[in-house]
Amino acid sequence: MKRPQAQVAILQAADAQEDRRIDEVAEEAGLVPEAATRAAFELEADGLVTVSEETLEHYDLTEEGERYVRESLPEQDLYEAALDAGADESPVGMGEVIGASGLEGGAVDIALSNFARKGYGQIDSGEITADPDAAPGRDPEMHALEAVADGRAEDADADALDQLERRGLLDISEETVRSVRLTDDGVTALMEGVEVAETVDQLTPELLTSGEWEDVEFTEYNVEADAEDVPHGREHILRQTANRVKDTLVGMGFQEMEGPHVDAQFWINDCLFMPQDHPARTHWDQFALERPDEIHDLPEDLVERVRSAHKNGVGPDGEGYHSPWEESVARGLDLRGHTTSLSMRYLSGHEIGELEPPQRFFSVEKVYRNDTLDPTHLLEFFQIEGWVMAEDLSVRDLMGTFTEFYEQFGITDLEFKPHYNPYTEPSFELFGTHPETGEVVEVGNSGIFRDEVLSPLGVDCDVMAWGLSLERLLMLMYGFEDIRDVHGTLCDLELLRETEVMH
Repeated sequence: MKRPQAQVAILQAADAQEDRRIDEVAEEAGLVPEAATRAAFELEADGLVTVSEETLEHYDLTEEGERYVRESLPEQDLYEAALDAGADESPVGMGEVIGASGLEGGAVDIALSNFARKGYGQIDSGEITADPDAAPGRDPEMHALEAVADGRAEDADADALDQLERRGLLDISEETVRSVRLTDDGVTALMEGVEVAETVDQLTPELLTSGEWEDVEFTEYNVEADAEDVPHGREHILRQTANRVKDTLVGMGFQEMEGPHVDAQFWINDCLFMPQDHPARTHWDQFALERPDEIHDLPEDLVERVRSAHKNGVGPDGEGYHSPWEESVARGLDLRGHTTSLSMRYLSGHEIGELEPPQRFFSVEKVYRNDTLDPTHLLEFFQIEGWVMAEDLSVRDLMGTFTEFYEQFGITDLEFKPHYNPYTEPSFELFGTHPETGEVVEVGNSGIFRDEVLSPLGVDCDVMAWGLSLERLLMLMYGFEDIRDVHGTLCDLELLRETEVMH
């Protein structure tokens, strides 16, 4: 029997009595693991060997975990300090115990969050009570840390290992190990004799020019055999969805806008007829730069028209806000809280020149807000901005645009709710139903720009506009329940690798 050199090497190195790891066999046979794996699968297809798989877990302590092995867990230190202060007999002030423990900074929060969880005692109304029967010396998480450090992870409690991973003290990785074993047919083949076939596995320029390719025997490849799974980078599902959104809007006749992430409050807020004392313009909602005065000159005539709209309103019935308006505030630099700043730049003619209706523009760009992190809010996220400039637009036009857009992504259950915005009238929010939880999720805000916005910009026709969340579109498309699963430091890389893009 003649076989390619790699297959012969695997047959000769394999054993009929026990499984042998392919990587070990490959090293013994002088093959790279990929070639050995391919040869093993080819031999398995011919019934000469069996290939088995096993998933092994590897445990590695983080830098913080290694420090706790050398010293002790913060909650253990807190418990010892509480005992020394007499907290096992009566409650003791938290400040006194923390001070005596020597804990500082983040270690204090870690100790407090794990103290009661482990049954070391209670924390209530600023006082600590220690359970005298607690046994921190037998803490399973500390034992697990020590076991991993000594290479004895199999001796550690499984729940403790999971908890250490959640605390960021332990990294757990998985490895798929393939092993090979000779079958009876494989043993018979070896006994009858297996020779190396002189085959060529690559068609080279030399073979072609010399004409030798006509006489050589090429290696056969089993293209249906399983190949080793090699993790690799891929385009993030959020970026893929952003590109789909762009393609969809371009297909609907829109052009893309671009602009700065750091911009003057003039473009971010003032042009939108948001009063300078509006709460959304404070540091509670926006991120201001440390040196806000380094903005290039703003268009003087536009600044004056925007100032007039804020102070006096627009038209014979305009009232304005009658509130302070300072150009120094308008020149302040912020990270943009929405991409409507781009819309203001384009509608004013400042970015690409005067525009004549009809026009359609969009952007899919990152924005920044000082929100509280939760399953549906992040400090930075992507906004799908868009607007249409035309004569005689109505809310029905706006709703029809959303219906057509979201249908491209399989979302047909949109709901609309009237809303108030300083810059649009009428206005409404958009909602969709989460496919997993059944909850109604807000996906965007929209409306028709007020005269107080359009008149200073020099626009004398209707403009309907919207700001939609890309991440929440992703939630409705794929059923994600927490934005942080796909965006930021907590995202699951395996989930991102395995999730298929919907088309």
